[in-house]
Amino acid sequence: MRLVFLGAPGTGKGTMASVMAKQLQIPHISTGDLFRLHLANKTELGTLAESYMKDGKLVPDDVTVGMVRERLKEDDAQKGFIFDGFPRTIEQGKALDAMLQEMNLSLDAVVDLVVPEEELFRRITTRRVCKDCGQIYNTETLKPKVEGVCDTCGGELIQRADDNAETLRKRLDVYTEQTAPLIDFYEEKKLLLSFDNHNKMGSGVDEILDLVEKHRQA
Repeated sequence: MRLVFLGAPGTGKGTMASVMAKQLQIPHISTGDLFRLHLANKTELGTLAESYMKDGKLVPDDVTVGMVRERLKEDDAQKGFIFDGFPRTIEQGKALDAMLQEMNLSLDAVVDLVVPEEELFRRITTRRVCKDCGQIYNTETLKPKVEGVCDTCGGELIQRADDNAETLRKRLDVYTEQTAPLIDFYEEKKLLLSFDNHNKMGSGVDEILDLVEKHRQA
């Protein structure tokens, strides 16, 4: 299964993608994780990305797309994948189309997670993340077994510096301007599936899979 998850910051893309990927035994591909991996390993693409980031510039799409292309060539991605955080713009969406076409692949669906804005602010300000493995928790709805400790790796749970109301407002504005146009882009391709992820936080996986299966059979 090959999916893209869309949604504003805090809609639960990372949580849902992680749970679903484990259930389907396919990789959850987050561009944030790819950047961190390439930077840590000092790859050619990582070094190139870092040169832009040091100057406070946005990393060009071709660098991001290059990282994604390399990731899709790995063995575990041959059975499918779930993208979280990519594509972020119409240009990246077009680049993904071209890349998949070259590989004789196609997306099964693009799932747009929908959550009321007031709920996004509550989720973001109560979100905690493992500083070692990146697993996501929430102090109200997705608590770890031991407070402050990751269930997966035992790492320390932290609050990201940008997980606050002021930063979220800016991120939502950027999402509306740059990423939300992808909703119409994929709607026109008849790939878009809208899913109400309010009060779900990872528990709606089977519902989404049912939606995707019905879409594939339509």
